Amino acid sequence: MSDEVLLQADHASIQFGGLKALADFSLEIRRGDLQGLIGPNGAGKTTAFNVLTGVYQPTSGNIFVGPQRVNGLAPHQINRLGLARTFQNIRLFKALTALDNVKVAVLSDARPWFSRERIERLGRGGRISRRAGSSLDAANNYVDWWRALLLTPGFQREEATLTRRAEELLEVMGLAHRRDEEAKNLPYGEQRRLEIARALGTNPKVLLLDEPAAGMNTREKADLMVLIRGLRDRFSLGILVIEHDMKLVMGICEKITVLDHGETIACGKPEEVRANRKVIEAYLGDSYLEQKPTAATPGGA
Repeated sequence: MSDEVLLQADHASIQFGGLKALADFSLEIRRGDLQGLIGPNGAGKTTAFNVLTGVYQPTSGNIFVGPQRVNGLAPHQINRLGLARTFQNIRLFKALTALDNVKVAVLSDARPWFSRERIERLGRGGRISRRAGSSLDAANNYVDWWRALLLTPGFQREEATLTRRAEELLEVMGLAHRRDEEAKNLPYGEQRRLEIARALGTNPKVLLLDEPAAGMNTREKADLMVLIRGLRDRFSLGILVIEHDMKLVMGICEKITVLDHGETIACGKPEEVRANRKVIEAYLGDSYLEQKPTAATPGGA
């Protein structure tokens, strides 16, 4: 496990009118971490994800991806720094094939004519710099359009590379046999896997998974959680998971943060969180003390 902090929330809060949806939220994800974020419905878990990924800007506090403070950056800019996510409600391109869903994400890692870093740097400047950035972005699109129209050798090599990378990710997620099927025709559990494959296509350092096992049966959940652990090891990721299945979360996550009404009420190892009276009262219930967590074991998908 690396000491390098890949993702950090430093006392981040967000307020909507008079409602404080997230209060003084702090978190650190390092390479190799597999952490959980739990709490009752409305606790602020997805809001925390939205703050971390730039969907919402924190009212106070800071978010860092690596060494860079990302407050105010757009989600796609934060994604390019190495942070990817899935969603509680599946957001695939339903009319595209499984392969094309992943290729869209892999394409974001392709090298344009003018670098995105240069364009984004200009975009943060004054009026003239922003116009220059927009012009370079338009030039990138124009060049790509002609390369695709003329099927230049460079375009064909790039397309072949993108396809190979997307196929590799489908294979990793057990979806190679669904390569040419439209996303809307996949079973629910496989749509969840496809969304993870698409997130991986952006080549992240940190992966945020919002209820990845929702709607799955017991076997599918166990297989998926084993797979998530495998992804952490294979791609050297830091992973943060929101999940309501406590047996699985307690069994796979090494550290768990608990939210209730936007506030962090506990943070620690699974056994510490499981025994925390505030967590029991707010979320788990006394009956949970009588249950044992089910750790995911090898042998799944």
